[in-house]
Amino acid sequence: MIDANRTLRALGRATIGAACALGGLAGCAADPRQDYSFRPTYRTDVQSIAVPVFRNDSFEFGLESRLTAAVLQELRRTTPWKVVGQDAAQTVLTGTITRVELQRLSLTQTTGLSEELAVRVTVNFGWVDRRTGQVLEQRRDFTGVGTFIPARGVSERIESGQNEAIAVLARDIVAELRGDW
Repeated sequence: MIDANRTLRALGRATIGAACALGGLAGCAADPRQDYSFRPTYRTDVQSIAVPVFRNDSFEFGLESRLTAAVLQELRRTTPWKVVGQDAAQTVLTGTITRVELQRLSLTQTTGLSEELAVRVTVNFGWVDRRTGQVLEQRRDFTGVGTFIPARGVSERIESGQNEAIAVLARDIVAELRGDW
Protein backbone atom coordinates (compact mmCIF):
# COMPACT_ATOMS: atom_id res chain seq x y z
CA MET A 1 0.00 0.00 0.00
CA ILE A 2 2.82 2.42 0.86
CA ASP A 3 4.62 1.65 -2.44
CA ALA A 4 1.36 2.17 -4.37
CA ASN A 5 0.92 5.65 -2.81
CA ARG A 6 4.48 6.62 -3.72
CA THR A 7 3.92 5.43 -7.26
CA LEU A 8 0.67 7.39 -7.56
CA ARG A 9 2.32 10.56 -6.24
CA ALA A 10 5.27 10.18 -8.63
CA LEU A 11 2.86 9.57 -11.52
CA GLY A 12 0.85 12.65 -10.53
CA ARG A 13 3.98 14.82 -10.45
CA ALA A 14 5.06 13.50 -13.85
CA THR A 15 1.62 14.22 -15.31
CA ILE A 16 1.61 17.77 -13.93
CA GLY A 17 5.14 18.34 -15.26
CA ALA A 18 4.18 17.07 -18.72
CA ALA A 19 1.03 19.22 -18.76
CA CYS A 20 3.05 22.32 -17.83
CA ALA A 21 5.61 21.60 -20.53
CA LEU A 22 2.92 21.11 -23.18
CA GLY A 23 1.09 24.21 -22.01
CA GLY A 24 4.32 26.19 -22.25
CA LEU A 25 4.93 25.00 -25.80
CA ALA A 26 1.39 25.76 -26.83
CA GLY A 27 1.87 29.35 -25.59
CA CYS A 28 4.89 30.02 -27.77
CA ALA A 29 4.30 32.19 -30.82
CA ALA A 30 6.26 32.43 -34.06
CA ASP A 31 6.49 36.21 -33.63
CA PRO A 32 8.73 36.93 -30.59
CA ARG A 33 7.02 40.29 -30.03
CA GLN A 34 3.86 38.36 -29.16
CA ASP A 35 5.28 35.75 -26.82
CA TYR A 36 8.13 33.27 -26.47
CA SER A 37 9.93 32.00 -29.56
CA PHE A 38 12.15 29.05 -30.28
CA ARG A 39 13.41 30.46 -33.57
CA PRO A 40 17.19 30.79 -33.88
CA THR A 41 18.57 34.25 -33.18
CA TYR A 42 21.16 34.07 -35.96
CA ARG A 43 20.27 34.21 -39.65
CA THR A 44 19.48 30.77 -41.04
CA ASP A 45 20.10 31.80 -44.66
CA VAL A 46 23.82 32.20 -43.89
CA GLN A 47 26.05 29.16 -43.53
CA SER A 48 29.54 30.67 -43.82
CA ILE A 49 31.41 33.85 -42.98
CA ALA A 50 34.89 35.20 -43.63
CA VAL A 51 36.68 37.78 -41.52
CA PRO A 52 39.77 39.33 -43.10
CA VAL A 53 42.18 41.06 -40.74
CA PHE A 54 40.71 44.37 -39.58
CA ARG A 55 42.40 47.52 -40.80
CA ASN A 56 44.06 49.69 -38.19
CA ASP A 57 43.97 53.46 -38.68
CA SER A 58 45.12 54.11 -35.11
CA PHE A 59 48.69 54.36 -33.84
CA GLU A 60 48.34 51.24 -31.66
CA PHE A 61 50.30 48.54 -33.45
CA GLY A 62 48.97 44.97 -33.38
CA LEU A 63 45.40 45.62 -32.20
CA GLU A 64 43.99 44.67 -35.59
CA SER A 65 45.20 41.08 -35.45
CA ARG A 66 44.14 40.68 -31.81
CA LEU A 67 40.64 42.02 -32.55
CA THR A 68 40.28 39.82 -35.65
CA ALA A 69 41.32 36.74 -33.67
CA ALA A 70 38.82 37.60 -30.90
CA VAL A 71 35.98 38.08 -33.42
CA LEU A 72 36.81 34.74 -35.08
CA GLN A 73 36.84 32.99 -31.71
CA GLU A 74 33.48 34.55 -30.77
CA LEU A 75 31.94 33.56 -34.13
CA ARG A 76 33.07 29.96 -33.68
CA ARG A 77 31.90 29.88 -30.08
CA THR A 78 28.45 31.44 -30.41
CA THR A 79 27.17 31.16 -33.99
CA PRO A 80 26.14 28.24 -36.21
CA TRP A 81 28.15 29.66 -39.13
CA LYS A 82 31.28 28.09 -40.48
CA VAL A 83 34.30 30.42 -40.58
CA VAL A 84 35.99 29.98 -43.98
CA GLY A 85 38.31 31.81 -46.33
CA GLN A 86 37.03 34.83 -48.20
CA ASP A 87 36.75 33.03 -51.56
CA ALA A 88 34.49 30.29 -50.14
CA ALA A 89 32.37 32.46 -47.82
CA GLN A 90 28.77 33.48 -48.42
CA THR A 91 29.28 36.59 -46.28
CA VAL A 92 32.24 38.76 -45.31
CA LEU A 93 32.69 40.81 -42.15
CA THR A 94 35.22 43.63 -42.55
CA GLY A 95 36.26 46.28 -40.09
CA THR A 96 38.57 49.18 -39.34
CA ILE A 97 39.92 50.32 -35.99
CA THR A 98 39.50 54.08 -36.22
CA ARG A 99 40.58 55.30 -32.77
CA VAL A 100 42.20 54.12 -29.57
CA GLU A 101 41.94 56.55 -26.67
CA LEU A 102 42.97 56.58 -23.03
CA GLN A 103 40.70 58.22 -20.48
CA ARG A 104 41.64 58.90 -16.89
CA LEU A 105 39.06 57.46 -14.48
CA SER A 106 40.67 58.28 -11.14
CA LEU A 107 43.68 59.99 -9.55
CA THR A 108 45.68 59.14 -6.47
CA GLN A 109 45.03 61.76 -3.82
CA THR A 110 48.62 61.93 -2.66
CA THR A 111 50.44 62.34 -5.99
CA GLY A 112 47.75 63.30 -8.51
CA LEU A 113 48.89 60.55 -10.86
CA SER A 114 46.43 58.39 -12.77
CA GLU A 115 45.18 55.53 -10.66
CA GLU A 116 42.78 53.88 -13.14
CA LEU A 117 42.56 54.37 -16.88
CA ALA A 118 40.07 53.29 -19.54
CA VAL A 119 41.07 52.17 -23.02
CA ARG A 120 38.40 53.02 -25.60
CA VAL A 121 38.72 51.20 -28.94
CA THR A 122 36.43 52.45 -31.73
CA VAL A 123 35.73 50.52 -34.93
CA ASN A 124 33.63 50.72 -38.07
CA PHE A 125 32.46 47.40 -39.48
CA GLY A 126 30.28 46.03 -42.24
CA TRP A 127 28.84 42.62 -43.02
CA VAL A 128 28.09 41.95 -46.69
CA ASP A 129 26.37 39.03 -48.43
CA ARG A 130 28.72 38.11 -51.28
CA ARG A 131 25.92 36.33 -53.17
CA THR A 132 23.77 39.46 -53.53
CA GLY A 133 26.07 42.34 -52.59
CA GLN A 134 23.55 43.36 -49.91
CA VAL A 135 24.87 45.02 -46.76
CA LEU A 136 23.50 42.87 -43.93
CA GLU A 137 24.80 45.02 -41.08
CA GLN A 138 26.91 48.14 -40.81
CA ARG A 139 28.02 50.17 -37.80
CA ARG A 140 30.15 53.28 -37.42
CA ASP A 141 31.90 54.44 -34.25
CA PHE A 142 31.22 51.15 -32.46
CA THR A 143 33.11 51.25 -29.16
CA GLY A 144 34.50 48.81 -26.62
CA VAL A 145 36.04 49.88 -23.33
CA GLY A 146 38.45 48.14 -20.98
CA THR A 147 40.10 49.37 -17.81
CA PHE A 148 43.47 48.90 -16.18
CA ILE A 149 45.28 50.17 -13.10
CA PRO A 150 48.81 51.44 -13.82
CA ALA A 151 49.24 52.74 -10.26
CA ARG A 152 51.95 51.44 -7.97
CA GLY A 153 51.14 48.24 -6.18
CA VAL A 154 49.02 46.87 -9.02
CA SER A 155 50.99 48.12 -12.05
CA GLU A 156 48.81 46.57 -14.75
CA ARG A 157 50.02 47.03 -18.29
CA ILE A 158 47.97 48.84 -20.91
CA GLU A 159 47.58 45.52 -22.74
CA SER A 160 45.23 44.28 -20.00
CA GLY A 161 42.88 47.19 -20.71
CA GLN A 162 43.25 46.68 -24.46
CA ASN A 163 42.47 42.97 -24.12
CA GLU A 164 39.33 43.75 -22.15
CA ALA A 165 38.21 46.32 -24.75
CA ILE A 166 38.89 43.83 -27.55
CA ALA A 167 36.90 41.09 -25.81
CA VAL A 168 33.95 43.48 -25.33
CA LEU A 169 34.14 44.58 -28.97
CA ALA A 170 34.32 41.02 -30.30
CA ARG A 171 31.31 39.95 -28.24
CA ASP A 172 29.30 43.03 -29.21
CA ILE A 173 30.19 42.89 -32.92
CA VAL A 174 29.07 39.26 -33.18
CA ALA A 175 25.92 40.07 -31.19
CA GLU A 176 25.10 42.76 -33.78
CA LEU A 177 25.02 40.02 -36.44
CA ARG A 178 21.96 38.43 -34.85
CA GLY A 179 18.76 38.35 -36.84
CA ASP A 180 15.77 40.53 -36.02
CA TRP A 181 13.83 39.48 -32.96
